[in-house]
Amino acid sequence: MVKVALWITCRLDNIEELKPSGSEFRWCLKFICCNCSNKSEKWNYISLDESVPLQRGSGVSNFVCKCKFCQRENSVTIIEDSIKSFTEDDQGKFKSIVVFDCRGVEPDNFSAGEGWIAKAVNGGKEFTDVDLSEGEWEDYCDKIMEPVGIYEFQHMFQRVK
Repeated sequence: MVKVALWITCRLDNIEELKPSGSEFRWCLKFICCNCSNKSEKWNYISLDESVPLQRGSGVSNFVCKCKFCQRENSVTIIEDSIKSFTEDDQGKFKSIVVFDCRGVEPDNFSAGEGWIAKAVNGGKEFTDVDLSEGEWEDYCDKIMEPVGIYEFQHMFQRVK
């Protein structure tokens, strides 16, 4: 069992908080098999809303896959209480926003995609279904009468205890 945290950083313009939309948020990941080092070619979606039974044992996980090379069953579970927001105070540094309990695979890449919630500063509008697929997002907030945006989105993975 390995726990791997997803760390992000970005520049927020008139946004005070960026967070995943909730339990239905789909984490879009590519993996590497810890047994044979095969890297997945396709994106895999993991959500707290999805539970998949393990073939061996009586447990469930948020994601189960079989390595196409070594045939090993692997699983990933999202640690629910590890999901955090990225705030304007976090700018300029990386922050852990989720931890995955990985068995047999580890995340190798992340696509931010859509489904984020961005809250504008000073009681401004809450924007739902923000799409960070291109690494940035822009809009206009009528409540604060200012443009808002998320820029320079970056990520990294790090093993944690």
